[in-house]
Amino acid sequence: MDLAPISAPADVLSELLKPLRLTDIYSSKWLAGGTWGVVGEQDSHAVLHYMVRGSCFVTLDEAEPVSQARQTGQAERVGPGRLVRLEEGDLALFPHGTAHTFSSAPGRATAGLRTFLPDLPPGGSGVVTLGSAAPDTELLCASLHYDPGTEPGLYRALPRVLVLRAHLLRGETLLLRTLDSLSAEIGRTAPGARLVSLRAFEMVFVLSLRAAMERLTDTSPALRALRHAGVSKALTAIYSAFAQPWTVGTLAREAGMSRSVFSQVFRELVGEPPARHLLLRRLQEARLLLADGAVAQRDIPGRVGYESRVGFHLAFRREFGMTPGEYRALRCGGAASAPVESSPRDHVTM
Repeated sequence: MDLAPISAPADVLSELLKPLRLTDIYSSKWLAGGTWGVVGEQDSHAVLHYMVRGSCFVTLDEAEPVSQARQTGQAERVGPGRLVRLEEGDLALFPHGTAHTFSSAPGRATAGLRTFLPDLPPGGSGVVTLGSAAPDTELLCASLHYDPGTEPGLYRALPRVLVLRAHLLRGETLLLRTLDSLSAEIGRTAPGARLVSLRAFEMVFVLSLRAAMERLTDTSPALRALRHAGVSKALTAIYSAFAQPWTVGTLAREAGMSRSVFSQVFRELVGEPPARHLLLRRLQEARLLLADGAVAQRDIPGRVGYESRVGFHLAFRREFGMTPGEYRALRCGGAASAPVESSPRDHVTM
């Protein structure tokens, strides 16, 4: 079947990040001075630290400090070192919730996060004061709970840590203004404060990922796909028009490439065949619709590109180990969806 070219904008990043949703957050303001250190455990959620004032060190492994690319605005992959200095105005994002320490200096004695925040209720917030002297450092921290069903297809290509330096954030006006306004929201109990905070952090999350992914295309094969003239068009089609009856051949035509070359290049860059990537995007959307009790289950296969309900049922069960009906029952009953698998490798500073 012939398909008309996609009329959606060629901004594949916007299409890729569009489904991403936070389900809850825990945010906190840390006021620290003198000698101090906090170690956080591996988290199933994304984590961010924004340096409002002062500086600190973030440590992933025991290592000596490494130089950082502070002026170019480009991503720098750091070798075996895992020590990063954050200064005023810097933002560190841990997409996969990697365990780390943040402290006043390398090698400082640390206490567990739960020592300072024994209870982290979803939607909550708090203020923590610590250290051996009057506070001269202020951090905005958050644990970002996102729905695994909305995770972008190339999310697993992201490193363990993304650092966006202050000079880069100055060029991201909306992101910077949102970050600067969030500190005042910590601890607010006004009506709607929880929802406002959730949506604001969701914006920070998406804008941070967009800024980072734009600058990672030279260092990650999967993210290089975002700037490949042909593959990026196919990705836009997959993310914005997943319900159309695409085949590998029609996706190749959309990309302006031969079928064989397109299949090879797509697999080399993205890490999986185009048909597989399309299937996962369709099932991602199906999970979102199944979680919405207002959407009739019988309508979902057609809305995500399946002509056969049986084919949709089999694909969903093969991928997630349960039927669409069982998934809906779990989600509408408040149960969590399947965990996210990720394989981060390193950290990136921009």
